[in-house]
Amino acid sequence: MDAKTYTAALGELRVLRDDIKKAQAALARLEAERDKKITALAESEKAKAERIAPAAGLSLAKVVALVPALAPATLAAEPAHTAPEQPAPVTAPAPAQAPEETEEDEIPGALAPALTPRIATAPEQQPTLEPAPTPAPTPAPAPAITERERTLPSIPEGPEGDSWFTHTPNLASTHPNFTQQARSTVFLDAATGTLVHRDRTLQLALGHGSVGEILTAVFHAVPEGVERIYITAGDPWHRDTDRHPYLKDAVAAWLNAPAPGWRTDTGRGKDRLAGHFVHPRNPVGRYQRDNSEQHVEIRSAGEWFDTTNATPAIVRDAFVLLWTTLRAHWPDAVIMGSPSQTGRDLWTRTIPERGQYADGYPVLSEELRGLLHATAGQGRTELITPPRVPDQLPALVEYDRTFAYAKHTWKSGVGTPRRITATTFATWSEKDQTKALFGCGHWHVRVTVPTGWNHVGILPAPAPGDRAWHYPSTPGTTFTTWAGGPEIYTALANPIQPWKIEILDGLLFDDGKPLDDWSKKLKEAWSRLAAQAQLHGDPAQRTAAHLASRAVRAILLYGIGSFTQRPRMVTGTTPRTMERDVPTDAEIIAFDHDHITWQRPSGFARDPYAHPEWASGIWSGARAALLSQRMRADNTFVGALHTPPGSVVAFRTDALYLTTPQNWPHHNQPGDYLNKGHLTGPIPAPTTEEDLLALRDAGRAALTRNREQA
Repeated sequence: MDAKTYTAALGELRVLRDDIKKAQAALARLEAERDKKITALAESEKAKAERIAPAAGLSLAKVVALVPALAPATLAAEPAHTAPEQPAPVTAPAPAQAPEETEEDEIPGALAPALTPRIATAPEQQPTLEPAPTPAPTPAPAPAITERERTLPSIPEGPEGDSWFTHTPNLASTHPNFTQQARSTVFLDAATGTLVHRDRTLQLALGHGSVGEILTAVFHAVPEGVERIYITAGDPWHRDTDRHPYLKDAVAAWLNAPAPGWRTDTGRGKDRLAGHFVHPRNPVGRYQRDNSEQHVEIRSAGEWFDTTNATPAIVRDAFVLLWTTLRAHWPDAVIMGSPSQTGRDLWTRTIPERGQYADGYPVLSEELRGLLHATAGQGRTELITPPRVPDQLPALVEYDRTFAYAKHTWKSGVGTPRRITATTFATWSEKDQTKALFGCGHWHVRVTVPTGWNHVGILPAPAPGDRAWHYPSTPGTTFTTWAGGPEIYTALANPIQPWKIEILDGLLFDDGKPLDDWSKKLKEAWSRLAAQAQLHGDPAQRTAAHLASRAVRAILLYGIGSFTQRPRMVTGTTPRTMERDVPTDAEIIAFDHDHITWQRPSGFARDPYAHPEWASGIWSGARAALLSQRMRADNTFVGALHTPPGSVVAFRTDALYLTTPQNWPHHNQPGDYLNKGHLTGPIPAPTTEEDLLALRDAGRAALTRNREQA
């Protein structure tokens, strides 16, 4: 770019800046006018928040916050609960106990010294594991959020809290008594119009790529009908993004646009997946033909793997490879619409039909599920900025844990948990305390960062914001949190210095293996496909095998996330002419001249496969392994706490970003650290996630070039 072009671009940027300021000012004026009208309406005797909210495009809660006098009686009488997040999706996500990840039911000897106060160290450096002198107060069973901090819930004292330790009556995960039915599927590149159906490749004219045009073209090309259309490229739901303020608005408008001959699928029988799922990147459109029982859904293949540069034929081959590989372990395996649906369906087919849990795995009480949802975070995401790292990094090296969550599924908590109060814990012997913390548990603890600590934080603490977490590392900091056994173990027996842990309360399960058979089969499928991706002689088939192996990873990852069964967020669309039908507790997320799109929390469904205790244990094990993990075959330890202080730049779920390369072994096994990027410095330390991702991509490209030249 020459100087003239650069100067001109700066001028254009200033114009955009001014336009943005004007638009923001205009928006502020409109919002002020809206609030003024709401306040004026509130003076009417007929004023009702449930009527004003949809008219204003606000949630009921926001209208009540503006005019408290409009609060309905039910809202005024009950405490408000923060709406939990959706699973992009968790998201998300059985514990691997202790950094060494032993799969035997043994207690490592390394833990005993960490719990013994006879170590000759300064008092503030002695590991302390003790009951809290005063039980924690009893808040509501949902996290309270303020502008400054977020307080996690605790278990009520006495009989009220004890009553939580049960299961939901007549609700258990049981082996299915039916055969899952496959759906006729096609693969469509919405950018080029290339359609693949079985062994045929067709070319379609899609016009502007609207829902109606896609359905018309597909059903004309495949008159016998299809039930699922995977979009492999083109993202047609993003074509009008410039006409909407937010990406989600554009997606909702695309899903709800008129499709002659079709209407939104309202569900069949007990199908809870009726209606569209509005997601900014991987939405799901569900449609039913007028005056017919013909149903079809439009989905993104990106739910399963990255389809960049993959033709529809290669994506089709990847799904065929995935299906045939899974069939080697599950003769009745069926590829469902999403990895999470497929993962959970395959898991149900590993539930034992004989033995202790022949009647199924019972579902925890709603109170305990709510507690786990509020207190068990997912993957660790943290960017460490100067002065905790140098302003100029000597390098940025990325280490990514291979198929990480598969490492942490060999043991999970089963049965009705026991409540372990501070008093109960104090009466136990050191051996029993150690065994409990090494078991399948979820602990309410008070934590103190030891004096002289100069490395990254170990335990998650609640941060401002809905379900946000941070990792305190400043010496002397004390905080109260919940954590799983693997993280507690790491805090007590880390290679640097033990932390002070006070037990306030806890849930302790019996050890079981409800996910082990399922996970082993998926790991075997992944290994087989990964080998094909390396050894197949046909480049297209190598790509298909690689994508299929990524799909297996997604099945396990999102299958674990599906166990969390968070209180669901339901989306819906209502015609503007029927505005009164918008649910009173709904939040308006988009609207146009014809439709209002809304979302609302629907609470806990009676889902027989809800096991947040398993997902929380796996997440805890994975976070602990980012800090310290034993490579038994190599008799060495790896992880952030085995690097020099100040060398950790970031954590991203199952990846570490460091300033120095590490000689960590990699055997292509689940949990191994794989070097995926290496960017040589000096490099300005990233201060935003965007900076980090840009450096990550540059580091991966640089490492690939170096390996090709070697």
